[in-house]
Amino acid sequence: MQQIFDFLLRKRNPLLFFLLLVISYALTVQSHSYHRSKFINSTGNITGKLFAYQTDISNYFKLKSYNERLLEENARLKTTISSFNLDSLMLDIKSNYTYYPASVINSTYHKTNNYLTIDAGLNDSITRDMGVITDKGIVGIVENTSSNYATVISILNNRSSINAQLKKTNHFGSLKWNGKDPNVMQLQDVPRFAPVAVNDTVITGGRSTIFPKGLPIGKIIGFELGQNENFYEIEVLLFNDMTDVGFVEIIKNQNKKEVKKLESNHSNEK
Repeated sequence: MQQIFDFLLRKRNPLLFFLLLVISYALTVQSHSYHRSKFINSTGNITGKLFAYQTDISNYFKLKSYNERLLEENARLKTTISSFNLDSLMLDIKSNYTYYPASVINSTYHKTNNYLTIDAGLNDSITRDMGVITDKGIVGIVENTSSNYATVISILNNRSSINAQLKKTNHFGSLKWNGKDPNVMQLQDVPRFAPVAVNDTVITGGRSTIFPKGLPIGKIIGFELGQNENFYEIEVLLFNDMTDVGFVEIIKNQNKKEVKKLESNHSNEK
C-alpha cells in the first residue's frame, strides 16, 4: 500500500494533468453537439466491430448446428412436397417419399467395392434398401443398420446397378461403375435407336422402389455402340463429387410395402 502512495506522489503532476484533460474533454463533448455526435459515432463503430467479431466467432462454432438444422428443414420440405403430390425440380412424377438427413462419417471411393457410413440408423427410422442422395445426385443404397448408424453401398461398387434414363426421352438402362474414375459411371443397355448426345442429362428412371424418378445423376461425356451394336455404352460424368460427400438424405418410399406385395403376388403366378 505504501508503494502505491509513493507512486502517486511521484506521478502526481502527470496524473493531475491527465485527470484535467479527461474532465475538459468530457465537458466539451457534453456541451457541444458536434463533438458529442463524433464521440458517439466513434465509440459506436468500435463497439459494433467488437460485436461483429464476437458474432463471427460464435457463428463459426455453430456452423455444424446450422448445417444440421438446414438439412432437417430441407428434408421436411421435400417430404411436404411429395405428400401433396407436387412436382419439384428433382421429381417428375407424383410420389410419396419421406426424407431423413444424415452426415457421412466414413467413406471410400478408391476401392473396387466402396461403402459409406452415416450417422443415422434404426432409431432414426433408417432401414435396409433405402436410397441415399445429396442435392446434386444419388450416392448409394442402405445395406446394414444399427441403432444409430448405417452402412451404404456406394454407387461406386461392383454390386451396384441403378436404373437410369435419358432425361429428354424415356429410354433407360443400367448405371454401373467400371472401377476406374470415381467421377464417371457407365450407362449400359440403352438401345441404339435412342437419341443420345453429349451433354444430355441422365436421371433416375423410377423403375424401382428405392429412388423416385427424376433424381439427377450426371451428364453424358461420351458414347459408342457395344460389341453387338444393339446397345450403347455411355460414359456419364456424375453431378456428385463422390470423393467429397459430407451431408446426405435418406429416402423412404411410403408405398414400398404395397408395391412389393403386389409384385410378389405376380411373381408367384405359374
